[in-house]
Amino acid sequence: MNWADLDSRTCSLARTLEIIGQPWTLLVLRDLFNGIGRFDDLANHLGIARNVLADRLTRLTGSGLAERVPYRDGGRRTRHEYRLTGTGLDLCTVMVAFAGWGDRHLAGRAGPPAVFEHRDCGGSVQAGLLCDRGHLLTASDRVVSRPGPGSEKGQRPARAVRRPAR
Repeated sequence: MNWADLDSRTCSLARTLEIIGQPWTLLVLRDLFNGIGRFDDLANHLGIARNVLADRLTRLTGSGLAERVPYRDGGRRTRHEYRLTGTGLDLCTVMVAFAGWGDRHLAGRAGPPAVFEHRDCGGSVQAGLLCDRGHLLTASDRVVSRPGPGSEKGQRPARAVRRPAR
């Protein structure tokens, strides 16, 4: 079996990146995880262009990761804030894994800028790999990827022709 013979468009990672792989999307998700849900608050905290933020929020709501929830402050017009759905909250492991990698390889001398704790006991939270037989795997364990039931034979995409610069 050769991975190159399979259709990469059926890959779950590729499908996930279609939703969360654009610039700013993970940072919008991070802020939603942290309870920042109002548009102006998100825009100010992230320093993101409002049109880009609007696009990312539209994509997140359209894919079912976030929802718009109405609110009204003291006699003002009804506005909306954004909250993660159960599907969006399922990305918690991914967010903790990304942050953990950054903490190990990119954090400054003072240490990580944020820590994850279990709300009930205060214990430190890290992402990990667990096989379906209960084995906790480490980075040095061999993890292999095999075609699953949803893999399909694919056609090779046409090669892009590179034109010389003028």
